[in-house]
Amino acid sequence: MKQRALWSAVLVVGLALAGCGSASDSDSSSGGSDGKLVVWDWKSGDASAASYIQKAKADFAKKHRNVTVEFVAQPFDQYYTLLGAAIQAGKGPDVMLFNGGGQIRDRVDALLPLDQYVGEDKQRLAGWDAFTKDGKTYAAPVTLQGHPIYYNKSLYKKAGLDPDRPATTWSEFIANCQTITKATGVKCFAEGNKEGYGIQFFLSGLGSGILTPQEYDDWIAGKRNWTSPNVKQVFALWKEVNDKGLNNAGPNSTAMFNDAFALFQSGKASHVIGLMSDIGHWKDFAEFLDAGNVGVMKAPVVTAGTTPGLAYDGGIGYAVAKWTKDPKVAADLVRSLTSSDALKAFYADAGAIASDTTIDVSGAGPAVGTIVSEIKDGKPALHVALSSKTLDLMGRLSQQLLSGSVTVDKAVDQLAKSDQVG
Repeated sequence: MKQRALWSAVLVVGLALAGCGSASDSDSSSGGSDGKLVVWDWKSGDASAASYIQKAKADFAKKHRNVTVEFVAQPFDQYYTLLGAAIQAGKGPDVMLFNGGGQIRDRVDALLPLDQYVGEDKQRLAGWDAFTKDGKTYAAPVTLQGHPIYYNKSLYKKAGLDPDRPATTWSEFIANCQTITKATGVKCFAEGNKEGYGIQFFLSGLGSGILTPQEYDDWIAGKRNWTSPNVKQVFALWKEVNDKGLNNAGPNSTAMFNDAFALFQSGKASHVIGLMSDIGHWKDFAEFLDAGNVGVMKAPVVTAGTTPGLAYDGGIGYAVAKWTKDPKVAADLVRSLTSSDALKAFYADAGAIASDTTIDVSGAGPAVGTIVSEIKDGKPALHVALSSKTLDLMGRLSQQLLSGSVTVDKAVDQLAKSDQVG
């Protein structure tokens, strides 16, 4: 929480500090050893990440002039399958990108602990917890990722609602949705669950208004009570929202990336549980809706006594494979990929809420200002605490809940059993 408070405080006041402890601070004359490093990710092929990759490669070249770096951009929908095959074979890329949470924690046996290499970066970067297991750090965070509830202020105005005073309770929220739909014909939620991701966004975006603070903390700590009425309420509301026609038609056949987000930014839904960075986020939406019409709200209170807040963690981060020939050189590349200049470029071009606490975002607009103001009190995202196997199961069950082929009780019972296995 100390790092979270520091990050928020720095960004809110807009301090443009020097990038202390960045990769460029290390010995730039070492030259490295002759060779090649291969990086797998799903970002380097994006135009919005081009400047970020260029800055990182330039930083690395200062230290290791004789080492070439090859980025191989893999399709995200196949990424972890391809990576799993490489891990099974015991060979593959030297450096690889991971989502924080279960995806990396389930694969740490194939990764190199980075603590001895990234110590100088610990204060400058936030979001480390999502890339740690058993007290060891396995990746350096590139972005912070969270699940704000975005809303279209122009639709609120058309419906006669105050766009600067979004609902604070679930009943008020549903009433506002109904008012907007009556006035404009627009659905409440843009929902994409074709990949099973929608339930993850729903859980983390709305969970702080459903679980009590103690339940929330216990969930993150691994003491999850799946028999709790509030835990069941999450999945009951997931089904209820769809049953009441608050979602767009066919969420199970709508891709989250990017069909659901397109519905929101084209004004065909009044709300969406999106991301902080660097897709399905404030910058994407502002290009279509105008920055002034992109609102960010806290989770409405469903359970009395809850403390709604922004759920966030380390978003994506680069790790080093155990089989790399020169761990220090590979770790230096990770440090270059999280250097201040590289992360500033990623923020500027892609709108990523970077892990670097020194980046000034004060001129980014009202949506970012709201997000940053909530980070100081934010807690880790609920779905990130789950294993990748449980997340996969939750995705399948969420589709069955929407189709009516499984009950809430049976779905939660299956999730509990999966969570116990780990």
